[in-house]
Amino acid sequence: MQKMLLLSGSRYGNTGYLEHAIPWLQDFLAAYQGKKIAFVPYAGVRQTNDQYEQKVQQILAPLNMEIQSVHHGKPHRAIIEQADVIAIGGGNTFCLLKQMYEHDLLDIIREKVKSGTPYFGWSAGANMASKSIMTTNDMPITYPPSFDALNLFPYQINPHFISGKMPGHNGESREERFEEFLLVNPTAQIYAMPEGTAFLINGNQVKILGENNIVHFSKNMQCRDIPAGSVFEI
Repeated sequence: MQKMLLLSGSRYGNTGYLEHAIPWLQDFLAAYQGKKIAFVPYAGVRQTNDQYEQKVQQILAPLNMEIQSVHHGKPHRAIIEQADVIAIGGGNTFCLLKQMYEHDLLDIIREKVKSGTPYFGWSAGANMASKSIMTTNDMPITYPPSFDALNLFPYQINPHFISGKMPGHNGESREERFEEFLLVNPTAQIYAMPEGTAFLINGNQVKILGENNIVHFSKNMQCRDIPAGSVFEI
């Protein structure tokens, strides 16, 4: 049974990096103290893999777990194979997916998570768990061989969701971008995650963590709020 914690982002309000998520992660990984987390750093374009690894090791020290980036593996997937938990960090989703294809990580991660290995990710790492990265907010600064992602959460995710337009902004709103996507992909569904929210997934059951509602979009821009604390099935 798959177990996942998918975070909209690494910060909420004025909190520090991943600070708001520490209690959720402690509960999620309570049975894994002293175990190994394989960390995938590929999305961190403005920092090296070593820098990203060290940052996450420091911030997640309260979990009392060994955190090792996959870039130390020869091949990288060797770290995934040995891990008790898998984590994927935020950054640029296109860079993340491209390198996951290059290092042949998609199948091994998918197989391990479906077999019960816990998975958590934030921002791009949440996008990666969904069907595809086609509803990311990121610029396509590089070109992966496909937009297909892990498909562990079988719908689209949009992290960092903000409704409407800021004053003076004349570009498309997030809702207008979703409308474009759904006109081209009418059978798709999008779960838009505001800051400070997360999905806690056990098997086919999803619980919404945080204080804000999730917004669900489907064909013809049908839109509904899913209240914080709700549970639904996928």
